[in-house]
Amino acid sequence: MTLPEVVSRNEWLAARRTLLDQEKAAMRAQDSVTAQRRELPMVRMDKEYLFEGPAGRMRLVDLFEGRRQLIVYHFMWHNSAARARGDQSMDEGCASCSFTIDSVGRLDHLHASDTTFVLVSRAPLAKIETFKARMGWTIPWYSSAGSDFNYDFHVTNDESVAPVEFNYKDKATLERSPKTAFVTNGDGQALSVFVRDDESVFHTYTTYGRGTEFMMSTYQLLDLTPMPRPRYVNQWPYHDTYGSEANNSHHC
Repeated sequence: MTLPEVVSRNEWLAARRTLLDQEKAAMRAQDSVTAQRRELPMVRMDKEYLFEGPAGRMRLVDLFEGRRQLIVYHFMWHNSAARARGDQSMDEGCASCSFTIDSVGRLDHLHASDTTFVLVSRAPLAKIETFKARMGWTIPWYSSAGSDFNYDFHVTNDESVAPVEFNYKDKATLERSPKTAFVTNGDGQALSVFVRDDESVFHTYTTYGRGTEFMMSTYQLLDLTPMPRPRYVNQWPYHDTYGSEANNSHHC
């Protein structure tokens, strides 16, 4: 790699102060976006969704665990995406999603803020539980298999079930853009936010693609360094495969 230019302390200080002004402007802009996000209207969730968890079948309102707010990370599962590529062997959680969830710390602080965080995948619960144990996670993880949840939130595209949509763009718009991969059948990833009022649940927010990048603390730390983010063949490896050929064998 090419290292930054070597300069005097005074030259560095002048450049750092210029960057600091830009950082503060970016933070103020982010504060404004956050305020607008909180003011978004919400949609009542009238459809009944059923999820499978270790304790049995649960409704969306049950995933809140009694708290007022719920954050759902739609965790991509490789089975449908792999089959779309003709790969019948891959049936596991997405490595890029795994990289994201590796960055999630203790949930106590969210719980103390009346907020629950869970994962949802369109895979059988038995497969989810096996992969969860492999990754060493304790985050609640539910199966949405057999429900319309993934399709209604456009994290699974299958035109026979629901119109194709990704990041609020319809099929025709996607086909005219570089995002044509999202037109094909298969799962993706996203993050959705819900709030409840007693038994009534409301959808307030969903973000796709790089919209979930704020969760990746590894990226946030690496972006402070002069070296660029590491680039693997397609994505970050599973944390238990560093140094192995498996790093280059999976694709989202």
